[in-house]
Amino acid sequence: MYRTHTCGQLRMENVNESVCLSGWVQKVRKLGAMTFVDLRDRYGITQLVVEESAPEEIKANVAKLGREFVIQVKGRVIERASKNNKIPTGDIEIIVNELNVLSESEVPPFTIEDQTDGGDEIRMKYRYLDLRRSCVRKNLELRHRMAQLTRNYLSNLNFIEVETPVLIKSTPEGARDFVVPSRMNQGQFYALPQSPQTFKQLLMISGFDRYFQIVKCFRDEDLRADRQPEFTQIDCEMSFVEQEDVLEVFEGLIRHLFKEVRGVDIPKLEKMTWMDAMEQYGCDKPDLRFGMKIVDLTTVAKGKDFAVFNDAEYIGAIRAPKCAGYTRKQLDELTEFVKRSQIGAKGLVYVKYNEDGTFKSSVDKFYTESDLKVWAETCKAEPGDLILILVGPKFKTLPQLCELRLEMGNRLGLRDKDVFKPLWVVDFPLLEWDEETQRFYAMHHPFTSPKPEDIPLMDTDPGKVRANAYDMVINGVEVGGGSIRIHDSALQSKMFDCLGFTHEAAQAQFGFLMGAFKFGAPPHGGIAFGFDRLASMFAGLDSIRDVIAFPKNNSGRDVMIDSPSEISPEQFKELGIQLKMGN
Repeated sequence: MYRTHTCGQLRMENVNESVCLSGWVQKVRKLGAMTFVDLRDRYGITQLVVEESAPEEIKANVAKLGREFVIQVKGRVIERASKNNKIPTGDIEIIVNELNVLSESEVPPFTIEDQTDGGDEIRMKYRYLDLRRSCVRKNLELRHRMAQLTRNYLSNLNFIEVETPVLIKSTPEGARDFVVPSRMNQGQFYALPQSPQTFKQLLMISGFDRYFQIVKCFRDEDLRADRQPEFTQIDCEMSFVEQEDVLEVFEGLIRHLFKEVRGVDIPKLEKMTWMDAMEQYGCDKPDLRFGMKIVDLTTVAKGKDFAVFNDAEYIGAIRAPKCAGYTRKQLDELTEFVKRSQIGAKGLVYVKYNEDGTFKSSVDKFYTESDLKVWAETCKAEPGDLILILVGPKFKTLPQLCELRLEMGNRLGLRDKDVFKPLWVVDFPLLEWDEETQRFYAMHHPFTSPKPEDIPLMDTDPGKVRANAYDMVINGVEVGGGSIRIHDSALQSKMFDCLGFTHEAAQAQFGFLMGAFKFGAPPHGGIAFGFDRLASMFAGLDSIRDVIAFPKNNSGRDVMIDSPSEISPEQFKELGIQLKMGN
């Protein structure tokens, strides 16, 4: 037996017990004739004491200890004279009477403590060391607990967890697929699933009326803080349901997780249409932790001698409370912010509503104080507020205003990570038009059902058709999304027509699903939550990387195992593949 207790387990009630502990050396401190060792494992830290009277063999072993040595000690638990209230085991310590070095360690490349001196790249290269830090370990423990709570919650509602295949057919209609060559079927390829979408619909046709899976998914797309090439979803589907049934079940799941993990009671979620979200917040994932809604000034700001406004399709504003005192430098910073290539605005107009009731604006020579007062009233501004205005095509300007709103929310400290404001966004467009390819694409996926009352528009005005789709958004982050699915073969064919699929192309990619519809498909719908995103939000992190045990970097590389990497010529030969780089 390597241990009788863990390094986080012993308390005052264990005093005078003989115990055996094993773990990693966190720190060694020699104070006079005595040596103190902090021993660490996954459960905590326990202080060891090697006294001056200890056997020479023990003193010799402790003298050669370094950080991260793996050791086993036996000894007696005593009350600690100088207690440490920062750790659960701080009332006791172990008088060592036997010490065995199980494994020596080189000096680690960074300090394995919560406040480490290791940068991101070196910590990712030695991720197995980074995972020893308690702050990283706690994130994975939180993730584990969320997974267990999810499984139990859904199992209690008669959901069954079913594994779906990882080697599937490529259906290049969303993000890029990762493809896998087949040795036994040379010249043909599997794809890794972007989601189990078609399989969970097939499970509904199979009669498994409540399915879920905590499943790995893959997308070959550019990375950012909340995106990895492989990620995890809580994937769910239900039969014989309408939209409200799905929302009720999974709103319940999220409220349950918040209560159990964060101790937060979430009230019933607000519902907001996609159009309202776009017009009031400039995006389909609004952050409701603060106000500052977008206001349409198009009607009240036109008609003077300012051509920029008169020629604009849309004039939008946000009201920044108590910011009328912003300096010229601060306003210039905001102007440069909105002109960045990622945002793309041509400039910024401001109106200061001063505390004394007067107005100061960057367009003073075109507008009177009376004009500016009308703008202020439209924005519900008060003395001391600052009005910030952008103009341009409506659905280009709204996202720019969204970015400006979020920047002001950050500057004013209004985006508290310990405040949570979830909502449902509903009534998305079914289709979105792409100018470059001159065709419609599914905003969610090709199996999303249109609103029944909008089905006639699929023949006459497809761009106006609303989807029976819904997203859950928390604090400006889309954490989950889903839809009621098409379960009728004729309607599915009409959807493929709208997307520009020929009959042959639709059969080649989705014939197996279309065929299944012919054998009695129940009405069904579902949702998938980004499990990594949820876990990082619950952990108070900005990136999903620290809730993933072995993540990739921003180039999609695992720098620890040096992947992706080249394969041998023999492997190419077995696969029947010749590699030709470039064009």
